[in-house]
Amino acid sequence: MTLTPTRRVPPGPPARSAPVLLWKLARDRLGLMSQAAAEYGDAVRIAIGPKVLLFFNHPDHAKHVLADNPANYHKGLGLAQAKRALGDGLLTSEGDLWRKQRRVIQPVFQPKRMARQAGVVAAEAAKLVTRLRTYEGRGPVDVTREMTGLTLGVLGRTLLDADLDRFTSLGHSFEAMQDQAMFEMVSMGMVPMWVPLPHQLRFRRARAELQRIVDRLVAEHSGRADSDDALSRLIESTGRESDPRVRRQRMRDELVTLLLAGHETTASTLSWTFHLLDQHPQVWQRVHEEATDVLGDRLPVYEDLHRLRYTSMVIEEVMRLYPPVWMLSRLAQAEDTVGDYHVPAGTDVLVCPYTLHRHPDFWDEPDRFDPTRFDPARSVHRPRYAYLPFGAGPRFCVGSNLGLMEAAFVLAMVAREMRLTTVPGYRVVPEPMLSLRVRGGLPVTVHPVRR
Repeated sequence: MTLTPTRRVPPGPPARSAPVLLWKLARDRLGLMSQAAAEYGDAVRIAIGPKVLLFFNHPDHAKHVLADNPANYHKGLGLAQAKRALGDGLLTSEGDLWRKQRRVIQPVFQPKRMARQAGVVAAEAAKLVTRLRTYEGRGPVDVTREMTGLTLGVLGRTLLDADLDRFTSLGHSFEAMQDQAMFEMVSMGMVPMWVPLPHQLRFRRARAELQRIVDRLVAEHSGRADSDDALSRLIESTGRESDPRVRRQRMRDELVTLLLAGHETTASTLSWTFHLLDQHPQVWQRVHEEATDVLGDRLPVYEDLHRLRYTSMVIEEVMRLYPPVWMLSRLAQAEDTVGDYHVPAGTDVLVCPYTLHRHPDFWDEPDRFDPTRFDPARSVHRPRYAYLPFGAGPRFCVGSNLGLMEAAFVLAMVAREMRLTTVPGYRVVPEPMLSLRVRGGLPVTVHPVRR
């Protein structure tokens, strides 16, 4: 007689917990994932009514889902529903369309091209420092708003060869897009888009405004000779669509996704960086000294990245505690086995960098801010998939190198000139949206330093 191998089911909260779990999914997503990992271990079954989620929190599990068998795991809970808001851009598309989009955009992020863009990044960072100086001795400034302006400026000049500062509605439009995307996740996509809820009305207005901006950028950019930026490549790619309506929608989906993903994650990372440096003045002091020693009074160049080693370790540690992509959701296309656990076809699978980056088996004192843990001598034996700030596998973030260069240059240039201190009494709270951002912004006071 042939014995059927046992297929284990992960432990998890009882079925009667569904109302509490649904509330946490809407109001306390980080708490939900952290509590599940603490109570049930590296594999957790979370049942919310008929919806079953399998949450895996081990580097080997992440490697299997994201890198070893990625074809079986399409974008899942959250991004699948957010497709109604974001369309079929690089963030949400699948299969042949995703591969086509990736081939189109990948060359824009090649290291040689990024090296040529270092001067643009440094110039935009210098503008930021100048703006921040105007707040010295005055009231607080929202550093999140400033970082968002910076990252949009960098994105416009490096990838689109366009000035985005003139589109003052971009920030509000992206807020509305994110709100709708998260609503789609929490409601499991069950609420029709035509229902006139306030946030859905805001979303419809934002979508129309973003379409107007996209149309204007495309009109201004079309016909430019010998241009190989991202916008030119997108125009060429979508121009092959025979149906004008399809061509226009694809252009909007891809460019809106590039605009959103290209600025939101880096702006969030920089906001968390300045918050943590305010809490750890000894770390700020080391960054300040390194920036002064390496840069002197000049702007950074691409070759400075490997010299700003401690600065880079600070960025890495910030992304460990507050990963820009805090959740990676997938939908199993066919049944599979992850670790010792059975994954039925159609199951939503979750890998959460926020909890994985705090796993006590792989990180000493995981809640402590310690940039030196990224010293090569300390990190050499750490599992590769214990740290996933940009995802992993084929869908590893295409813009990671640009984001890291931008964050390192900005941190070094700001810390060289000034300290940013959070307004006393202000409660800094993480908000897990499409990226892990500071809820409500981060008001800081600007203090110049003598060199």
